[in-house]
Amino acid sequence: MTIGPDTSVTIRPSPEGQAAGKVVISVDAMGGDRGPAAIVAGLVLSAAKNPSIAFILHGDEAILSPLVAKHPELSGICAVRHAARTVSMEDKPSQVMRSGEGTSMWSCIESVKQGEATVAVSCGNTGALMGISMLRLRKMPGVNRPAIACLWPSRNPGGFNVMLDVGADVKADPEDLLQFATMGASYARNGLNLKHPRVGLLNVGTEENKGRPELRQAFERMAAVAAVGDFDFVGFVEGGDIPGDRVDVIVTDGFTGNIALKTGEGTAKLISDFMREAFSTGLMSKLSAVLAIGPLRRLQKRMDPRRVNGGVFLGLNGTVVKSHGSADETGVAAAIHLAFNLAKSGFTERLAARVASADRAGQDAGGDMTSGNGGTE
Repeated sequence: MTIGPDTSVTIRPSPEGQAAGKVVISVDAMGGDRGPAAIVAGLVLSAAKNPSIAFILHGDEAILSPLVAKHPELSGICAVRHAARTVSMEDKPSQVMRSGEGTSMWSCIESVKQGEATVAVSCGNTGALMGISMLRLRKMPGVNRPAIACLWPSRNPGGFNVMLDVGADVKADPEDLLQFATMGASYARNGLNLKHPRVGLLNVGTEENKGRPELRQAFERMAAVAAVGDFDFVGFVEGGDIPGDRVDVIVTDGFTGNIALKTGEGTAKLISDFMREAFSTGLMSKLSAVLAIGPLRRLQKRMDPRRVNGGVFLGLNGTVVKSHGSADETGVAAAIHLAFNLAKSGFTERLAARVASADRAGQDAGGDMTSGNGGTE
């Protein structure tokens, strides 16, 4: 990797990803649709809310250093690492994996691999980010397929549910679904502070005889894994349960999960557009909007997708947060906040312990249904 002159480096992260007691987040500054300025603005918002955070910012030093210099809030907590090239949204993951060294995305992941930072955050190409992350960080022992987990607005007290996989891989075998359950429960425990998450398998009905063979096989073996993973398995759930309060974690394959995610995002935008049109069609409608301004603002804040920006790559030897490509500074700050919380919780180490224990239990369940011994989390 080519690292250019770095006149703005003012922190020296230790191998544990800490800098003078701060949690160091590695950020790809060049991958978002809104450009580096939005990324730097997100860092400023994050720094203002959290004095325990520091950053390594990856990208074109000639662009980034002047942007960082404009914000005194970043003085002493933001290092710029020069990377001359950028991964575009059109680049194929296979090509990036072969020739991505020297890009800001590669450099961002490399900082986590080298222990300079604890978590990586990027707004860039999802497939390329997963490819580089798998290449440099490698999968955890026992993990067949990593997964992308997202937070979904829900009726639960905490306001969100976890769903995975939402696009890392279109397929999922029974063993993958069992691992997704373990990883999703660990994420809910560390990201949402749920001591004993409820996990459900997404299906076309709640009856045990419904669904594809891999779903029914995972259903039969889930009880043993749940005992080790320290979660409650509620059985099959349907699409209507994704935003509901019946479960905390929804497990599915990446094909189904990604379609559900994009459908939810499109529906939320449609409702927002319809409400805007309804309150602007006439004088009485506009007056009603004025009278309802308080509830409307609360609703807007609750449905604001920027608040839950950030899909987490699970199953790798390092934590990676994928921010939405079109994220503004608020969305970037939300992704960094999520990354910071996971870093503080020691999420990667805890997840690895759970996966190892659950893998043994899943193997036993496939034979004599005997569960293994649980790890600590």
